[in-house]
Amino acid sequence: MSNICFIHDWLYKMRGGEKVLEAMSELYPDAPIYTLFSDPEALSENLKKRKIINSWLQFIPGIKHIYRWLLPLFPWIIQQFDLSGYDLIISSSHCVAKGAKIPMMSKHICYCHTPMRYLWGMESEYFSKYPFFLQWLIELYFKWLRKWDYETSQRVDQFIANSNHIAKKIKTIYGKDSVVIHPPVHVEIPEQTEVDDEEENEFYLIVSALVPYKRIDLAISAFNQLKKPLVIVGDGPMKNELKNMIETELIVMTGWIEDKSLFEFYRKAKALIFPGEEDFGMVPVEAQMFGVPVIAYGSGGILDSVIPYTDNGAQTKTYTGIFFAEQTEKALIEAVKKFENLLFDSADIQSHAQNFSKKRFQQAISSLIKEKDFVR
Repeated sequence: MSNICFIHDWLYKMRGGEKVLEAMSELYPDAPIYTLFSDPEALSENLKKRKIINSWLQFIPGIKHIYRWLLPLFPWIIQQFDLSGYDLIISSSHCVAKGAKIPMMSKHICYCHTPMRYLWGMESEYFSKYPFFLQWLIELYFKWLRKWDYETSQRVDQFIANSNHIAKKIKTIYGKDSVVIHPPVHVEIPEQTEVDDEEENEFYLIVSALVPYKRIDLAISAFNQLKKPLVIVGDGPMKNELKNMIETELIVMTGWIEDKSLFEFYRKAKALIFPGEEDFGMVPVEAQMFGVPVIAYGSGGILDSVIPYTDNGAQTKTYTGIFFAEQTEKALIEAVKKFENLLFDSADIQSHAQNFSKKRFQQAISSLIKEKDFVR
């Protein structure tokens, strides 16, 4: 067996990128994982058992609360890892992991969750509220960082994109081709949460981090007008701002909740509301695993995971959701009203979601590595 290692940006939560890393690493249980810093207590049982090698950032007290301010150091720190002796390095990257220094005779596969959002096209969403002088300094640094990001991308032997949306970004930004392998979405549905088409669904649901690009503000504004129940599961820096937008008791914010409670919310939801543009979006697939249809802004990775209803007479297969074309209150309101006049088959929706299983993902990753002959 060849010497293989993984490298991931940071490990302090079990979100989409970490679940992808976990699924890939299960293929090579002895491979160590390099990362800038980690919080083992916040990781899955499988990742807790792995050999995790951290950078010196691990020794900074409270690093997971302040790491964003240390971004200028990340390119330098990630290149300090000594990866000599490995035949294959697999990076799981949405920031700097793909920029690790790869030994000359080694191969590098990058599973790219997204090129850095705040670097390539979403600067205003992240920094528009910063003072002008600080924005100027950030842009000055970003000119160098874009150059570094592009140059390190050219040293990747094989890109894997998590969606066709990200594959296009990789081609546009880096000029590199990629193979699309959708992330694994694994949900063990308890028996008591089996889908029941006869049961009356109670509310619309959002499951999301509360950050600007998720556009939860759009959903709140729309549901203030719709006067329909909306449950928002999640937390983040926009929590108070979003809370102040709510004008009706029908909109409830729960914060993050344990899986058992989240499953119950999925089971009882009329539909998942997904108003942002995502790289892929694992939450819509989770919802569909419970037979829950999705009402989403029709752009980005959602195009890979949801089969939209069309009203032009060209519907040829089961639909699992409905798209709206503009990120406006009016468009979302119209989509919700249209949704309430449609019938969805929960069993068909669940069947579609199985296309994104962990088994399928691992088979695709393993086949690609063998096809490219990256292991000796």
